[in-house]
Amino acid sequence: MLTDIDGLHHVTSLASGARANDDFFTRVLGLRRIKTTVNFDNPRVYHLYYGDRIGTPGTVMTYFPFPDASRGTPGTGETGHVAFSIPPRSAAAWRERLRAAGVESTEERLFDETRLVFAGPDGERLVLVEAEDDRAPWLEGGIPPNMAIRGLHSVSLRVAEREPMMKLLRFMGFEETGAEGSVTRHADGPGTAGHIVELDHRPDMAPAQEGAGSVHHVAFRTADRASQTRIREALEQAGHRVTELRDRDYFFAIYFRTPAGILFEVATDEPGFARDEPVETLGQSLCLPAQHAHLREELERTLEPLPEPASAEA
Repeated sequence: MLTDIDGLHHVTSLASGARANDDFFTRVLGLRRIKTTVNFDNPRVYHLYYGDRIGTPGTVMTYFPFPDASRGTPGTGETGHVAFSIPPRSAAAWRERLRAAGVESTEERLFDETRLVFAGPDGERLVLVEAEDDRAPWLEGGIPPNMAIRGLHSVSLRVAEREPMMKLLRFMGFEETGAEGSVTRHADGPGTAGHIVELDHRPDMAPAQEGAGSVHHVAFRTADRASQTRIREALEQAGHRVTELRDRDYFFAIYFRTPAGILFEVATDEPGFARDEPVETLGQSLCLPAQHAHLREELERTLEPLPEPASAEA
């Protein structure tokens, strides 16, 4: 069993429009846009990162907004929803905030937690979960402290076959902690928000078709390249095909496909999002990977304009 994975690092999804995506996550959900950069493999597409003040691993949601991309079709072999942690007794206020923004939500109870389920700008299924969570929120996004999102709570993986994924999660250090209906909950380490993966067993559904609103990959957290190397070696010894280490500027990454076909990443905490711009002005400038720096003039002219995000006090 792996012992170097420390919960979720980030989740990356696909979108159809950069401005609508940015408006939703910064203005409606009140997260900070912590990095404005481009897709490493397709530099003419943004890569937008949202999170807390500094982009602490476990708080980060990212998007590749492909202009006018068609929506994905929900099904098995994908991440069914991404959940964020909100303070206890804040769901009612969030429901009113979402309604004021034209977003309808449904209240549910699962694993003794109150949660709001709603759709993002591309129809993606998002959830706010009331949970005890001492992580510090971003407070410049217009959300009061007793409501503000603390970070990622969990992800739900929709699968046609449950056992192969349960075996993988156990190997990764996630133990089953409960079951309700079609859903089993798995947690690592402290088992708190940011350390939870749920499996939604849906053999009745057809395979998903990826598109706008689909999750591209789920990234798990590890401390550094040394621990990442141990994870990579252990995964390969267990029969998984793992990519070489890839430098993503703000973390180092390895990737592999799960038995359900869902793409997993293991990302390092180092070096962080302040490596190329000050914490106070994170996300305000277009930051380009070195191999795409020569495209700056073209990209600044052709990428969809975005508003300047809020700055942080020094």
